[in-house]
Amino acid sequence: MLANPTAVLFDAPRTVSDEIRKAIEGAGRYLLSRQSPQGYWVGELEADTTLESDSIKLWRWLGRVDREREERLVRAILRQQLPDGGWPIYAGGPAELNATVKAYVALKLAGHSPLDPVLKRAGQRILQLGGLERVNSFEKVYLALFGCYPWDQVPALPPELVLFPRWFPFNLYEISYWSRTILVPLAVVYATRPTASAAGLNLEELWVNPDRKRARITNLKPGGLFWRGFFLVANRLLKLHESSPVKPWRARALREADRWITDRLIETDGLGAIFPAMVNAVFALRGLGYQDGDPLFEQQVREMERLELSDGDCLKVQPCFAPVWDTAIALYVLARSSRAAGGPSGAASASGSHPDSDAVQKGMEWLLAQEIRRWGDWAVKNPRGRPGGWAFEFRNPVYPDVDDTAQVLLALQAVSTLTGSDPAGSDPRRIAGPFRRGLDWVLSMQNRDGGWSSFDKNNDCRPLTHFPFADHNAMLDPSAADITGRILELLAAAGIPRGHPSVRRAVAFLERSQEVDGTWFGRWGVNHIYGSWLALRGLKAVGEPMESGRYQRAGEWLVKRQNPDGGWGESCGSYDDPSTKGKGPSTPSQTAWALMTLISLDRAAEPAFQRGLRFLLQSQQADGNWAEEWFTGTGFPRVFYLKYHLYRSYFPLLALIEAQPALKRSG
Repeated sequence: MLANPTAVLFDAPRTVSDEIRKAIEGAGRYLLSRQSPQGYWVGELEADTTLESDSIKLWRWLGRVDREREERLVRAILRQQLPDGGWPIYAGGPAELNATVKAYVALKLAGHSPLDPVLKRAGQRILQLGGLERVNSFEKVYLALFGCYPWDQVPALPPELVLFPRWFPFNLYEISYWSRTILVPLAVVYATRPTASAAGLNLEELWVNPDRKRARITNLKPGGLFWRGFFLVANRLLKLHESSPVKPWRARALREADRWITDRLIETDGLGAIFPAMVNAVFALRGLGYQDGDPLFEQQVREMERLELSDGDCLKVQPCFAPVWDTAIALYVLARSSRAAGGPSGAASASGSHPDSDAVQKGMEWLLAQEIRRWGDWAVKNPRGRPGGWAFEFRNPVYPDVDDTAQVLLALQAVSTLTGSDPAGSDPRRIAGPFRRGLDWVLSMQNRDGGWSSFDKNNDCRPLTHFPFADHNAMLDPSAADITGRILELLAAAGIPRGHPSVRRAVAFLERSQEVDGTWFGRWGVNHIYGSWLALRGLKAVGEPMESGRYQRAGEWLVKRQNPDGGWGESCGSYDDPSTKGKGPSTPSQTAWALMTLISLDRAAEPAFQRGLRFLLQSQQADGNWAEEWFTGTGFPRVFYLKYHLYRSYFPLLALIEAQPALKRSG
């Protein structure tokens, strides 16, 4: 190793400090400029074109066609078509069957002819990918609603599932929150089969074998032979039940499903506050008899409209809003920046904000006002827990999540440290009370395996992954290394000692889930760069010896994956192809995660760190922000990915803040 590797890339230590300081100032100013007058931050949350496609189908199905809106949605879809005729589910990805079928159907509904070159190429690509026989279960239902898919080829999803008692192995609360909110309304749709205003759409040209029209169940995977067979047999039996004129529990099941859905629409931004559940809720309410003009029905329609986002001459659709997540991270970063620049002494912060500034104060007050003090679905499997968490969205009180709650508490702790108050003791009215309630709730949500999930506790019934409707790859909410690492960081910040049982169990979980090459899987960010960053960050925070070979393996892996330009990147394709782990075009957010991983491993003196730091400094724009084309957020691995537009803003800023003391320690 070079005696002074920093000199290879920087002229002198003074130059390093000045460059980083200026970069932090610019990034801080940009981030502050994105704060809303109400105190929160919320960046665009971008997904693939399936949302625009499903929106066109929804408005056509309802008979509420606004031609200008539809044309703008069509333009958003067309600009993402690949040369081979298909549509991807992430930037730079290959054509994906379901996204391509959705786009084809939406364009055809909007008036495009199958002879149009756009649809002709798309149709050919659909047939190459397997045709309508191989679309997933959700798309089968949507197509059936338009009369262009046989209902007898849709997997059985009877509404009687809402009547299963909680002791039953496959009851509603054994599946994840997002699947729960998606499947209950779909079960209503399956039973009621409401008619679309635009029924009769013809898609004969998309069947590989139009004479046979036999659907394939698409979630069959290696292993679990017994359970695959079990659910296939169950599907056949349920289909026989569906064909019977006698269904003794059907009326009761529909009443219970109606109550279940409407109870979760009170004071929310739509069912589950996520796009798929909200669309399905509109279909289900119609199936249950709700008509145009009904306040509950119209509320759900308005929530769908709120997700629309103008983008020049196009109209995009967001899957949801992320104000709590964005605000918690932005506030944490700004508080860290202020503390590094002068702390509560009154010196101006590196971000240009006084430690006691209105921006930080507004952000903190807004977050405190979002605390959820009511019971939700999480309490079914965690009856001893007490409310005290935060959700991802503006209003989703039934579904607080552990990851957001942990990040909010880290932000509150950082702000309180900056202003000199103790979040765990001296200020119960403003910070201490919410902090303690949130911490207690997080601790109560720890799973039996020692890790933490997102929304539920012990949500790990593996046989359910073979259920036909599990082909969205997100039936369960098991423990995740990235969430567990973040919570370890929180527990350390809260002063919980290394010997605490929750800490010991979490460390053991991370040790078991570490992969052979030293990395960790990233459940909510792409992918092993994200998972490894948070796992090691948490392990270091609770005092694990970072010099250990098992942890340093992750550093060696990371250094080998550095791109020639000095940055790091990992494509969403790594979820499908493990050989591409850690490979992809450099992005600011993933480079920031990699740099912070090397900091955790005490490797800031190495040339790889210096090159990564130089990448961030040189790629920063004049306005203080960074450009990022690629998707670095994960919704459902292999199925749905996200581009958080503020990731490019606050993660590089955090990495630069943490690089300053790391460089000093490295000499």
